Amino acid sequence: MKLTINGEPRDIDAATVAEALAAEGLAEARVATALNGAFVPAGARAETALSPGDALEIVAPMQGG
Repeated sequence: MKLTINGEPRDIDAATVAEALAAEGLAEARVATALNGAFVPAGARAETALSPGDALEIVAPMQGG
C-alpha cells in the first residue's frame, strides 16, 4: 500500500499503524505516532487501520533542555 511516512512516499505492506512501525523496524521503539494529523496512542496502534494514501508521522522523543 502506498503511504506517506514522515513526508516521504513509501510502498509498504501493512494494514495497521503497528504493522507499519514493524515494517520500518520500529516495533519496539518508543515513538509517537500520528495518522493524517491525529495522534494515535501506543495502545491503539494495533487496531488503527491504514488506507492507501494515508500520512503517517513517526516521531522519536527528544531529550535535553
